Amino acid sequence: MELRHLRYFMAVAETGSLTVAAERRLHTSQPSLSRQIRDLEDEVGAELFSRSARGVDLTEAGKAFLDHARLALTQVDAAIEAARRAARPARQVFALGFLTGQEMTWLPRAMQVLRDELPNIDVTVSSHYSPDLADALARGKLDLAFLRAEPGFDLDYRVVNREKLLALMPSDHPLTAKAAISPQDFVGEPFIMASNKARVLHGVIETYLQKNGVEVTSEHGVDNLAMAMSLVASTRGLALMPEYANNLLPWSVVSRPLEGDAPTVDLVIGYSRANTSAVLKLFLSRAEELITP
Repeated sequence: MELRHLRYFMAVAETGSLTVAAERRLHTSQPSLSRQIRDLEDEVGAELFSRSARGVDLTEAGKAFLDHARLALTQVDAAIEAARRAARPARQVFALGFLTGQEMTWLPRAMQVLRDELPNIDVTVSSHYSPDLADALARGKLDLAFLRAEPGFDLDYRVVNREKLLALMPSDHPLTAKAAISPQDFVGEPFIMASNKARVLHGVIETYLQKNGVEVTSEHGVDNLAMAMSLVASTRGLALMPEYANNLLPWSVVSRPLEGDAPTVDLVIGYSRANTSAVLKLFLSRAEELITP
């Protein structure tokens, strides 16, 4: 079994299509990819996919194989990144990641924690979706990230903030007349839902609505806050988003708090315990400074 077999398997599993995986992810021919998957199944001794006219689905054997294949590829990528870092000059690089939009609040605080080390290190900053940040941490491409506590990754998390959810709506929506929004106000309104890509936030919103017996009409699923605000303005729908949205609202979208005990979603710092960076160790030893008012 070679690494390419695992990469081919992951591409097919994630796209649900041999054709799409071959053309868009792997840039190879579909017959060649099918042959590689059959070779892998022969070596494993079980069918990993069930084929149909609609595409391919993981079998029970395939589902069992999936997590181990992802972990194996993650460890290989982390090993490569560790070797590359070891081969670089003595000046250290500390790679920070942020859930898009959160860098406005948390980058200055993070740099303050690192202030004594800044003359000796290079700090890189990037922003992405939360699952992408978790994947980059697991692969050794980031040292530390501000994100959601994503399940399915071998990472450690520390909570730095619990953000209340608030309601977003068009600036001329009738509900803007209310000081606070009740769960029942969402009934019958077009709703902009966090997509499965933003699975932590999606879960918090879903639990809140179910707890209050509210069924919504989900018009769109969004991966990020900018997309949510754009759709609120253009479709006149409502959305539930973390309170840091207030820092980014355009004139066409306003927010209102929720009545009662609003649900919260945790913002955490995440890191890999396998990361031996001395700068990371220092950062974690001073992490309480992040949440000092």
